[in-house]
Amino acid sequence: MKKISILICFVTFLCCSPKKESIGSTAILITDVNIVDVGNGNILKNRQVVIDSGKIKKIVGSVGNADDYPNKIDGKDKYLIPGLAEMHAHIPQPPTSDTRIEETLFLYLSNGITTIRGMLGHPTHLVLREKALKGEVLSPRIFTSSPSFNGNSVTTKEEAVEKVTAYKNEGYDFLKIHPGMQLEVFDQMVATANELNIPFAGHVPVMVGIRHALESKYASIDHVDGYLEGLVPESEDVDPSANGFFGYSFTNMADTSKIDELVTLSKKNQVWIVPTQSLFERWFAPVSSDELLKQPEMKYMPVSTLEDWKRRKDESTGPETGFNAEQWNKFTDIRRQLIQKLQENGHGMLLGSDAPQLFNVPGFSIHHEIEGLLDAGLTPLEILQSGTINPAIFFEMEDTFGNIKEGLDADLVLLNANPLSDITALKDISGVVVRGKWLSKEAIAEKLGQIANNAKNN
Repeated sequence: MKKISILICFVTFLCCSPKKESIGSTAILITDVNIVDVGNGNILKNRQVVIDSGKIKKIVGSVGNADDYPNKIDGKDKYLIPGLAEMHAHIPQPPTSDTRIEETLFLYLSNGITTIRGMLGHPTHLVLREKALKGEVLSPRIFTSSPSFNGNSVTTKEEAVEKVTAYKNEGYDFLKIHPGMQLEVFDQMVATANELNIPFAGHVPVMVGIRHALESKYASIDHVDGYLEGLVPESEDVDPSANGFFGYSFTNMADTSKIDELVTLSKKNQVWIVPTQSLFERWFAPVSSDELLKQPEMKYMPVSTLEDWKRRKDESTGPETGFNAEQWNKFTDIRRQLIQKLQENGHGMLLGSDAPQLFNVPGFSIHHEIEGLLDAGLTPLEILQSGTINPAIFFEMEDTFGNIKEGLDADLVLLNANPLSDITALKDISGVVVRGKWLSKEAIAEKLGQIANNAKNN
């Protein structure tokens, strides 16, 4: 009887003893890291972050079995932020090789960009989006637009209905608007898009105009397109099609006292803004193509691409074009006023640089965009929000990405310094986590070296 009692006690002890936590072979532990709360700018110090199966499993003050983790990353004195979103990206399409497409996706990742919104869709991007989601290709999370709606691709109301319906059925995330659409065709596109519940975003055709565009409730207006034209008084009686590069030709007629009205209209209609300011401070700017070609990131682009960029840049702003630096300064000042007020009183900002575009190398261009936003008066926290929680809100996926919380996708960037103190810390990356896969600084450098070598021969 005594033996039976001892046995019962022993079994009871085993049952009541805490079970040792099961740790998977792919689990990652980031130790003693400082977490940047992009919602309020607070720093959560010395946290232990457990990642497994592509998710953030735990954020705690201490972990008792730290040595049992097969993948442990020292986060001491480092800062963890959510992965960034590039909200005006371009993904190559055939005949570009699969290798080059995958290299482009890696260029984004190498700079901590774990989500991209592709702004010129192609059927192959639908396949790529699913492969990225399933982890079959190393890539940021992808959202993709439809092929372009413009003055050549959609010329009648019937075509608008047909193409909106087709692109919705094919599974594109949204419709991409380019210049040239006639007003009645645009309005039909909007009506059909609303009926089928597919958003639209991009440029503002000159025959549509910024006020009508805002009232039509774009998901986002990119490049701050149409806003400068909207500052021109009606008394000037301008030809809308003579606006030049995003309204540059109308610079000297712009009445900046009209900015607040456009900002209010933007907020009322809940239209997000993607500034792509780097486009206007690199391509359309008084800086020479030769100077831009000297920048280190150019080595990741094929030689043929760089030659094309130089030609197009020189044709736009070279010495023979009559490009006016004084007018550009005024143009840029107006854009910065617009960006600052749209940040302060508009609906919201989304981080996007338009890459790869002239001298905007994927991934690297986001840092030039950030410099432009700083010059426009945004704070480091506001800029971080435009690339993290704001995109998550935009896509209605706050329960999936855009922040560092238990249960969200493990899309993270480990930095060597605090980006709220100095936003250039975003360039000093210790590693990137993309859906639970760790890319160390060394692995990133090795892959970038391969991409640079390949670029020399293309």
